[in-house]
Amino acid sequence: MRLFTSLSPAFLALALTSAPLLKAEDGFVPMFQPNSLEGWVNANCAPETWSIKDGVIACTGKPTGALRTAKQYENFVLEAEWRHLSSGGNSGVFIWGTPISAPGVPFLRGIEVQVLDHGYMKNADPTKPRWFTTHGDVFPIHGATMEPHGDHSGSRSFPSEERSKPSPEWNHYRIEANSGRLTLAVNGKVVSGGDNCNYRKGYLALESEGAPVEFRNVRIKELPSTNTPAELTAPADQGWKPLYTGVDFRHWIVPATGGSKWKSSDWQIQLLTGQTGSALWSEAEFGDCEIICDVNLPKDTDLTKPAAGLCVRGLSLPLVELGAGGRGAISLGADKIIAGRWYRIKATLQGKTAKVLITEAQEKNPQSFEATVDMNAKGRIGLADLTQAVGYANIFVRDL
Repeated sequence: MRLFTSLSPAFLALALTSAPLLKAEDGFVPMFQPNSLEGWVNANCAPETWSIKDGVIACTGKPTGALRTAKQYENFVLEAEWRHLSSGGNSGVFIWGTPISAPGVPFLRGIEVQVLDHGYMKNADPTKPRWFTTHGDVFPIHGATMEPHGDHSGSRSFPSEERSKPSPEWNHYRIEANSGRLTLAVNGKVVSGGDNCNYRKGYLALESEGAPVEFRNVRIKELPSTNTPAELTAPADQGWKPLYTGVDFRHWIVPATGGSKWKSSDWQIQLLTGQTGSALWSEAEFGDCEIICDVNLPKDTDLTKPAAGLCVRGLSLPLVELGAGGRGAISLGADKIIAGRWYRIKATLQGKTAKVLITEAQEKNPQSFEATVDMNAKGRIGLADLTQAVGYANIFVRDL
């Protein structure tokens, strides 16, 4: 106490906005080693998206995705410093998230603590009601729920003060999460948060979203468990591996015929309309496995004809086909799917038996199917080209 009472007011103000001096508390441990990403999982980004040197975690911003923890957390205090390297940069910290992307988006389902640079406000329309700030919004995303604190729009909690600093200055966040309650302190003062979060146990993640950003001094203090029930706990990681980097077609075989129709477009693979070409095949082969693949059907998709398909084990005919009139083992026409929506295909392959679960975004309207297919014991995974324009995304696989 004597030391701080002897300091000048100016130095005390600096101390309040500096991470190492914000609060001296026991029980914190670093979440990163100085030059290693051990303990973290690249959820759905390219290998080069995330790197670390001398304790500074660098993100290229491409593609949109996340770097998450290998373990789940329940109650904790998390501190981190961040800075954007360009005006208008966008990023975030995901709290209590899922292990992989939610259906139809590149983001983990969870509570997002916004990491947004001041320059982003240039894109805001001043004639419309405020729906975001650049000073520490907290909000649930893609199926998560939260009751926001203070000033808010829907479930989005707005900060009570504007405390963040613009690029390239460093900012400090302190996130306290306990029993479904979450609060955010920006540069030394609590400004936003929410109650009754669902989930309230899950993975923590840093977000990549289009612009270079850096994090440092990331540390955590775990608090006693409150025995979060299973229904409020994010699904556990089952060993899913992403097959698409989000930036290029590494690990895929681009067809010689019709290959120009396939476009790598951030977290999505876009297939342009045109004369039938060939499927986009994975380089790796898989036997008994589980596959996830999201499909985006544009509003003008003709569902009386084949539109999109998932091929397995090297078979040219799709296992699952969206759109009627084709020869897929499991075919869904306009009576089961709707143009203009995202669908998640989850296929489980064991021997010659294929079990398929198809859901809309946010896991709505699940439809289950089973088929016996004369397929090889092992083979590649393919995204079908059935002449119509579609989008594929969130392609994950895990061995059984």
